[in-house]
Amino acid sequence: MKTINTTFRLTAVAAAMLAAYGSAFAEDDDLKALTKPDSSISVGAGYWTNDRPQQGIFDGMRDDHGYALIDADVVKRDDATGTWFKFKGDSLGLESRKISVEVQQQGNMGGFVNYSRIPRENPLEIRSGIRGVGSERMTISGAGTNALPFHDVDLATYRDLIHVGFSKNLLKDFDLKLSFKNEEKNGSRHWGLGSAALFVAEPIDSTTQQLDVTLEYTGEKLQLAGGYAGSWYRNKNDMVCAGVKVNNNPVNCLTATGSASSPSSTPLSLPLDNEAHQFFLNAGYAFTPSTRGTLKVSRSVATQDETIPSIGLAGVNAPFVGAPHKLDGEIVTSLVELGLSSRPTSKLSLNANLRYHDVDDNTPLATFVDVPATRTSPRVIVHNTPHSNETKSGKFEASYLLPERFKLIGGVDFKDQDRSAPKFLDERYVPFAESIEETTYRLQLRRSMSETVNGSVAFLHSTRDGSVRVTPHDPHIFDAINPLHIADRTRNKWRMSLDWTPAEAFSMQFNVEDSHDDYAREDGRPWGLKDGRATLVSVDARYAFSDKWELTGWASHDVTRAKQLAGRWDRVTEIFEMSKDAKLEDRGNSVGLGLRGALTSKLKIGADVQWTRTESSYDEDTQLSGLGGLQATYPSDTTGFRATGARLPDIENTLTRVSMFARYAIRKNADVQLDLIHERWKTDDWTWNFANGSDFTYGTTTDGTVVSNKPKQTANFIGARYIYKFQ
Repeated sequence: MKTINTTFRLTAVAAAMLAAYGSAFAEDDDLKALTKPDSSISVGAGYWTNDRPQQGIFDGMRDDHGYALIDADVVKRDDATGTWFKFKGDSLGLESRKISVEVQQQGNMGGFVNYSRIPRENPLEIRSGIRGVGSERMTISGAGTNALPFHDVDLATYRDLIHVGFSKNLLKDFDLKLSFKNEEKNGSRHWGLGSAALFVAEPIDSTTQQLDVTLEYTGEKLQLAGGYAGSWYRNKNDMVCAGVKVNNNPVNCLTATGSASSPSSTPLSLPLDNEAHQFFLNAGYAFTPSTRGTLKVSRSVATQDETIPSIGLAGVNAPFVGAPHKLDGEIVTSLVELGLSSRPTSKLSLNANLRYHDVDDNTPLATFVDVPATRTSPRVIVHNTPHSNETKSGKFEASYLLPERFKLIGGVDFKDQDRSAPKFLDERYVPFAESIEETTYRLQLRRSMSETVNGSVAFLHSTRDGSVRVTPHDPHIFDAINPLHIADRTRNKWRMSLDWTPAEAFSMQFNVEDSHDDYAREDGRPWGLKDGRATLVSVDARYAFSDKWELTGWASHDVTRAKQLAGRWDRVTEIFEMSKDAKLEDRGNSVGLGLRGALTSKLKIGADVQWTRTESSYDEDTQLSGLGGLQATYPSDTTGFRATGARLPDIENTLTRVSMFARYAIRKNADVQLDLIHERWKTDDWTWNFANGSDFTYGTTTDGTVVSNKPKQTANFIGARYIYKFQ
């Protein structure tokens, strides 16, 4: 038998065919990954060695015990009908769990159901004799013969959110979308009476619902989306009654005794029921292939008409005769927004936007407090303060492509707001701006310096002015206060970014931001912010040693500074008593490193190190005036004008976290993973301490509740998982 050897030579035609269809084979692999994605289920357990009340806020693992670690990500597709089924479950064994189920038939219809539970546990340690936490009636600890046995009080809130949605293609270019959210919030939150140093917990038991109905049209040039959005808030609790039990008599807000300034029990109103309804229309139209216009129109009405819960009280807590039974609150919000974008040439792009936003508070003006005058005190009248504002704003931006791969971007933003002011002169304690104008100019230069380096630098300059100010009730004193949210201000801000990829194995991103605020005081208003400064520097880098090993790292540094001048006046005589010239600063530093690699074809390992430190400082120079009753409350030097008490100490928080994992493939579609974490958090926060360092105590002669935090929290975690993968 004759052996025939056939040799194929690579001709030009064969090379062309290989170039065309070789990439198609790779695309087939990508298409398979998209249409038949991997699914996985992970089941395991973990254990924390110590309590971690601070960091446990974020991951739902606060206490020193075991936790179930269950996650799932399942994706299936029915090729015959083009229907996708997706199920995703995160942290199913923890309080902070999430579940998502979605079914979607391409081009036809689909729906989803999402559930999430968000816990928020108070990290503070509270020892109190309070009774009734979680209810509307609470008995405060008391002191002396009225003291109650102390116990640990754990405060936490839990949000359970269910979100369902449905979409349907009605016609060729029309789609209907429905969405409904229901959130139940329960628990108790740290609270207080406000008028006295007594510990109270706010009971939380409310429901928030939201309904969205949208009809969309998608044409070749015209796109429309319009519909309805509604929200409803319902609070099952309406009023808290808190007081000290005296001689075993139950706390009773309905017929409280005592005096108006010191009642035997105190009622506190909780958030009242309210609802809002909005109709909206969004549109977009392509006038030409390079020019497009947009329109947004909406109108909403928010109301609150629940009966005020304190209206039925008697005794010293009874409302005055003629007090309104309801707020009858109504706020109407209107929005109109126009946008236009165009590219008249290949190098020039233009964007413009105009926006009108009107908030019309139609709530009736009424008297809610009316305390008759006495021999020693004047009559006190307090009204509600409906607040309306009308804002006209807009922006214009142009970008132009320059030679040498430069791109210049310039723009201007403006805002003009008219605001209502409190009607009654006696109820205005600071000057109130009825008109605010703010303008921002932006200039940015970008350049693609090479295939490996890209960068940009930007500068923003903005000014804010209040042209008309309403005078407070005592212009001699309070007109010198400059409220920070409406104060005249000049802001200059720089931004710089750089992306560097010198090789496929290495990349780095570098960012710098710096801004400076100057609050004008030449108008005779020295009290308030003087100036502010904020700086942020960050760098991220990645380096691949090989196809199997990779190192990542990042670092950031931020500083925020503010200078402000604060004053204090006697409440009755309005005599100026003291000033505080403060230099406030928040500083943060963070560093992180990550390593990923494969020791063998079956064993992968990784490690991460994170270190973060934040520091807040309060440098205050206190100057006493020598007048008013406050002088005796501060130790002073020989001049009698300067407080000699020590300045507030800095607050420093530090977090160090080291985590490692190892994943071993026991089969082609199954892995086991071991996780180890060491975590150390410490603080010297004095917020809940007295000046001598002792734990804060509510009303040592009336309550006695003690609040403290754990300044050092060190814990270790070990967890193991079994991960099953399938298609």
